Amino acid sequence: MAAEQRALDLEKTADWYRRFRLFETPGQSELYADWAGGVQSDAEVLALIIGLPRPKRQPNLVFACARLLGAPLAGYRIFRRWLVEHWPAVAAEARVRATQTNEPRRLTAVMPILASIGPRVALIEVGASAGLCLYPDRYSYDYSGRRVDPADGPSPVLLSAETTGSVPLPKHPPEVVWRAGLDLNPLDVHNPEDVRWLQTLVWPEQAERRRRLDAAMSIARRDPPLLVAGDAVVDLEALVARAPQGVPLVIVSPAVLVYLAPEQRAAFADAVTGFGRWISLDGVGVLPRVDALLPETPVPGDFIVSLDGRPVARCGPHGQTLDWIVG
Repeated sequence: MAAEQRALDLEKTADWYRRFRLFETPGQSELYADWAGGVQSDAEVLALIIGLPRPKRQPNLVFACARLLGAPLAGYRIFRRWLVEHWPAVAAEARVRATQTNEPRRLTAVMPILASIGPRVALIEVGASAGLCLYPDRYSYDYSGRRVDPADGPSPVLLSAETTGSVPLPKHPPEVVWRAGLDLNPLDVHNPEDVRWLQTLVWPEQAERRRRLDAAMSIARRDPPLLVAGDAVVDLEALVARAPQGVPLVIVSPAVLVYLAPEQRAAFADAVTGFGRWISLDGVGVLPRVDALLPETPVPGDFIVSLDGRPVARCGPHGQTLDWIVG
């Protein structure tokens, strides 16, 4: 049985890296595509990776931990040699880290929905990392040439998306009157080690994304959000109780539910709509009940944006594209 389980783990992990290469790296990182392609067919490296707990085997985490520890930004042959030599340190780092990718560009998919809920909202983000997605009212947006700026003028952070469909855009982003985040391990933009980890999670070739991250962290440093350490299912209700009355409460979960077990996702989805409005952004397969409501069969690699469990749009994993599917 142990041999059968090991073979299954090797197969699933190889497929994980294959899908990462095929669906997530195109147009984003040739280096990560090369590394993932090498790992998917490398029995020795796969055997090392399956020694990690399953959630820690993901390409983003393994590659970021390696880079944090000094892995060369070179082709797979050179990277592989370094990885095997330094694997104990990489594995130890992966066991205590999480892919807390704090990508504010995902707000290109969230902001139009927020605006449809009201001109003033209270906002909770589940899986908030450092809370950079809690500032939709402090960023500027560009939707295929259609610009939306904060009420007090253009922001140093510009979030852009190539759009299809009739994306409903407000004149200005809605005002966030209260913002709070929930995360198992919140990151602090004033902590140099946390900042370094956030910067390392940006893929090697993505200089613009790195500049966007740094500018967003500057905004968060000037007005830090409330960040609470806690579990998405167990601790959300207590944070909801701290939200102000008199404005709509919106809970966002951008690309975080994939890290929960399927039964936890279902429990979260059942509970969250009782607390307020719920906007989620998830890869295909993460919320089957949402996928089942799509007008067309979803494509692997798609991310689905939903409001209260009903699909509204498709988007790129980092908000770089937005396809509005409701009238």
